[in-house]
Amino acid sequence: GTKKKASCPGLGLFYTILSAFLFSVASLFLKKIEDVHSVEVSAFRCVFQMAFVLPGLIYYKTGFLGPKGKRIFLFFRGFLGSTAMVLLYYAYQVMPLADATVITFTSPVFTSLLAWIFLKEKYSLWDLLFTLFAIIGVILIARPPFLFGSRVTGIEGSYTEHVKGTIAAIISTVSAASTIVILRKMGKSVHYFLSIWYYAVIGLIGCVIALFVLNEWRLPHCGRDRVFLILIGLLGLGGQIFLIKALQIEKAGPVSIMRTMDVVFAFILQILFLNHLPTWWTVGGALCVVASSSGTAIRKWRHSVKKAKQREI
Repeated sequence: GTKKKASCPGLGLFYTILSAFLFSVASLFLKKIEDVHSVEVSAFRCVFQMAFVLPGLIYYKTGFLGPKGKRIFLFFRGFLGSTAMVLLYYAYQVMPLADATVITFTSPVFTSLLAWIFLKEKYSLWDLLFTLFAIIGVILIARPPFLFGSRVTGIEGSYTEHVKGTIAAIISTVSAASTIVILRKMGKSVHYFLSIWYYAVIGLIGCVIALFVLNEWRLPHCGRDRVFLILIGLLGLGGQIFLIKALQIEKAGPVSIMRTMDVVFAFILQILFLNHLPTWWTVGGALCVVASSSGTAIRKWRHSVKKAKQREI
């Protein structure tokens, strides 16, 4: 459908930058929290999302289960989306902030690949090239010893934790890409509030079960950490709202490109507040991933513009 025109030029891109900043600050607070498991943080985030979405479901009268033929898709969207969130939060806790953020930006590349496999969308040589760029970027960040030697520098904690965080970030990214493919499959037949509702409910149920199994459920001892938990929920929710508003008044291509500001903010916040200077390997990996995700976004944008012109003719 047609996008609504913004009340002022560039408003959609400004919303995108604001969304990226809010997500980055939420990630910073996550790094600052002590002794709280990533699953518990995810549970708090789900509670905030449910509190936000519930009035919308009542107002739009969408129901809580969705159309019968779409419920299985909604379930997998919720399961994969919440899995992506938990694994991403874990990666933020055990990896440098910039490293984990950069890996998440390989999502457009995985989305193109999965859309080609499951939705039979076109996958060109350019897409393959961008995929290779993304893989090179992840390798530069992970820095496996068999390629970079036994002395790996610029990581937080042990290298084992760094590898676990890298694997978690990659699985999170693939899960997030899968949710986008599922949303494309459902199309516009399901209200986006209902999609977020499934994401929050299934995520909360899964997090509570995981916390009992892991025996990790506990409130933070420090009052500062409790404030951080609330802020993470509010900032994550605010980031989602501004991203949705940006997509409502701006084309998806420019929004996807501008979202790479999240990487810039991650580098700045990591240097200013975590006293952790990124290595040149991380910078090189970030450039590869940003080039890959931006190239994918530009190609999709040009393709959509071309199709729109053909429909007009």
